[in-house]
Amino acid sequence: MIPVSLIQQAVEWRRAFHALPELGYQEQHTSQRVAELLREFGLQVHTGLAGTGVVGTLENGPGPAIGFRADMDALPITELGDVPWRSSRPGVMHACGHDGHTAMLLAAAKHLSATRRFSGTLHFIFQPAEENLGGARKMVADGLFTLFPVEAIYGLHNWPGLPVGHVAVNSGPMMASLDAFEITLRGKSCHAAMPENGADPIVAAAQLILALQTIPARRLSPLSSAVVSITQINGGEAINVIPESVVLRGTLRCLQSDVRSRVRSMIDEFVSTFTAPLGIDGSIEYLADYPVTCNHAAAAQQVRDCALALLPPGQVHWETNPSMASEDFACMLEACPGAYFWIGADGEKPSAPLHNAGYDFNDEIVPQGIAFWTALAEKLLPLT
Repeated sequence: MIPVSLIQQAVEWRRAFHALPELGYQEQHTSQRVAELLREFGLQVHTGLAGTGVVGTLENGPGPAIGFRADMDALPITELGDVPWRSSRPGVMHACGHDGHTAMLLAAAKHLSATRRFSGTLHFIFQPAEENLGGARKMVADGLFTLFPVEAIYGLHNWPGLPVGHVAVNSGPMMASLDAFEITLRGKSCHAAMPENGADPIVAAAQLILALQTIPARRLSPLSSAVVSITQINGGEAINVIPESVVLRGTLRCLQSDVRSRVRSMIDEFVSTFTAPLGIDGSIEYLADYPVTCNHAAAAQQVRDCALALLPPGQVHWETNPSMASEDFACMLEACPGAYFWIGADGEKPSAPLHNAGYDFNDEIVPQGIAFWTALAEKLLPLT
């Protein structure tokens, strides 16, 4: 049993993190507090991976090593909720629940340090910059699995749409790949009343946006999974001037690596050739990329078995539909076996969506998250 006092403490930590959110690679206060608490729990603490990353190590006898990961960063969103612990920093909020992920893993570290019903080594990994900035890839590049070799790495995420008390895990893809891109369309500026004297990048942008939607709709099999979204359009300064250029930004998300490669090639082709007859020069730059978040089958089965030992079978979802959202934990799974799973976030009322200005982590999840991390550690590293 997880002590009630520890659950209450974890909720307090969660709300304190929520009130002081920090963007990716800026998690100075958060990482300092995480390191401070881990030292209080008696763990060895390593700081500085990926700048603000923290790893706490707990050793207890012979045995293998495994890793548990939580993300720490917030999003550039102005919070609309009115909870007492709402963000104190305008334009920044924990709209994805990383405050809760961090607090639950901290509480699990404290509980496992006190109980020590395992044999082996646990590495508690607190990752910066999950939101579009590639903190996981940076931690790996900085030597995460060289300094802290593990047999497997595990990560969780709260999941609106799934009730509290439920767990979902797949033996393969959980979330889609991510390619963030920026398309620049260069034309010829002219007076808006005399379009024949220029080359209009806005008209080209409008046609290109619609044309890109034909890729998933008409160029791919309906059995393939791909989403192309244009999310930003920037161009023009004066109401009576056709601008020189327009910039489009967006994302591509896929569940199959071969589909991802094909769609990237199609987008490149559209940008370079579709706009040419309009007198527009198009170019594309890729800003960020994450692979498919694809679980390793054996590690996923361990998560499922642990969930079935804790929960009724109807609350354990196996081989569920993946999400077309993306997660840079995928970069850790590329470098090391492991699994990523969801825990339900919906209480009596459905949770606000992730990345929504009205979202707040559901504290009803906290005891389940602590208990699950604890049970998984004890299952994977049994006492001999």
